[in-house]
Amino acid sequence: MDVYTTEEQQVEAIKKWWRDNGKAVVIGAVVGLGALYGWRYFQSQQLANQAQASQQYEQVLSGIESGDTVSLSELEGHEGYRALAALQLAQKHVAQGELDSAQAQLKKAQQAVKDGALYGLVTTRLARVEAELENYSAALNELDKVTAESWTAKVAEIRGDVLLRQGDKQAARDAYAASLAAAESPTVNMKLDNLSQ
Repeated sequence: MDVYTTEEQQVEAIKKWWRDNGKAVVIGAVVGLGALYGWRYFQSQQLANQAQASQQYEQVLSGIESGDTVSLSELEGHEGYRALAALQLAQKHVAQGELDSAQAQLKKAQQAVKDGALYGLVTTRLARVEAELENYSAALNELDKVTAESWTAKVAEIRGDVLLRQGDKQAARDAYAASLAAAESPTVNMKLDNLSQ
């Protein structure tokens, strides 16, 4: 390290360092500040988009509850909200006995959803609607699509319900037993007990 004996030598060394490194310091500061501003702008835009999607979702739910004709196209680009709105609309159709409309909404939701847990929910509901429509093969095929381990017990229970409606008591019994092996459930126990009688 150089030792400067006079103030002039120190000033001259600072000037030389600034000539050699000044541009890099200024460019680094500008780039750093620009990146920081850009990141904050991006985050604020993301929050604004999420808030807008949430508001649109609330409007769609209000429309569903009030019986208005609802279009889910407002939720384009917000697949999670779109899938949840389609689930609500399908639930309303089921309550009104419009199973074909519920089936169509659930298929739209299934295509829109990317989250594994939500996919399991949509697909098991679709399987139940297919079973109500007596499309037993389609219901079982839908259940095969749910591969998340957290859904194992519920899928086996629904499979048992579908198989029982088809008249295959032994296969239903096996499915209920598989459900109980995955997770204890008083409801499934009761269904299994009813088959034993």
